Amino acid sequence: MYQQLFTPSVQHTLDLIGIFVFAISGALLAVRKNFDVFGIAVLAEVTALGGGLFRDLVIGAVPPAAFTDLGYFVTPLLATVLVFFLHPHVERLQTGVNVFDAAGLGLFCVAGTTKAYDYGLGLTASACLGLATAVGGGVLRDVLANEVPSLLRWDRDLYAVPAIVGATTVALCIRFDALTPFTSGFAVVTAFVLRLCAMRFHWRAPRAWNRRSTVLEAE
Repeated sequence: MYQQLFTPSVQHTLDLIGIFVFAISGALLAVRKNFDVFGIAVLAEVTALGGGLFRDLVIGAVPPAAFTDLGYFVTPLLATVLVFFLHPHVERLQTGVNVFDAAGLGLFCVAGTTKAYDYGLGLTASACLGLATAVGGGVLRDVLANEVPSLLRWDRDLYAVPAIVGATTVALCIRFDALTPFTSGFAVVTAFVLRLCAMRFHWRAPRAWNRRSTVLEAE
């Protein structure tokens, strides 16, 4: 078991903040899709908890944290209430939400990788689960909303790549016995900054070399 980046109470608070911000993004998509209040709540819960739930089930950490900590379950419901009544105002704060979302991405990819390794997975599998922790909820959100997941669309700013970099950094630190609170924090900040740069400069992953497809571009 490696030393945690933060104390348990601080880590728990950061988890709840990340869950809240992810839930906001799910609830906003539900509003844009004209879902009712139940649909808004479902998308908020799935977006916020889906990645961590998948990780815990894979590594055998059962029952998952989402079902043993009431705060994890209630926080997305609070986001649902906020978006249900104030979604025009929340939409105007989208830039701020995106910044916190990027921070949550960095925290979750690092925490997910570390937890997976602590449960006995290899470095590659741990990094993959770190990525799944960070982006899994967003994938489930888009699937339920009948959309192509954002991380698969070329016309979206890089999202999975920063999480991959953060998770890989943690895996390499474990490999060379260099995982400390400092290096964990470096991995979080690296993923966070990469995501911010991707949003600021609209970095996107390359498509197939010499692509000749006549398929209409997705809007």
